[in-house]
Amino acid sequence: MTTTQTGREGYHPFASGLVVFASVMLIVFGILDFFRGLMAIARNEVFVSTPNYMFKFDLTAWGWLHLIFGLLAVAVGLGLMKPSRWARIGGVVLAGILVILNFLSLPYYPLWSLVAIAMYSAVIWALCVVRTPDTP
Repeated sequence: MTTTQTGREGYHPFASGLVVFASVMLIVFGILDFFRGLMAIARNEVFVSTPNYMFKFDLTAWGWLHLIFGLLAVAVGLGLMKPSRWARIGGVVLAGILVILNFLSLPYYPLWSLVAIAMYSAVIWALCVVRTPDTP
């Protein structure tokens, strides 16, 4: 372990950059999920229609889920701008939910769902590897 200017072992000041990355990604992808939800609510024709899909829901229901969780992602992303443990925990939980939500909506908008799954997974990683000065 290395000792830094703070005198704490294992704490690296550049790790806060990962929280900024996670915050920005949650805000950006939250806004995009919000608009994806609006698209699904307003125009169902934009999405792929997959017959015999096990988790088939009405696209309006998927739209509302993406809209609500997109707004929550923006709120948690803004909360991550300040160093707070609740925002990091909330960010990990919310990104996990959004990974599942995007996986379940994979047949409706495949490419974007894969991109969102990758980004939310990166957010989970970024929030989990950061060691702050108050972390034992």
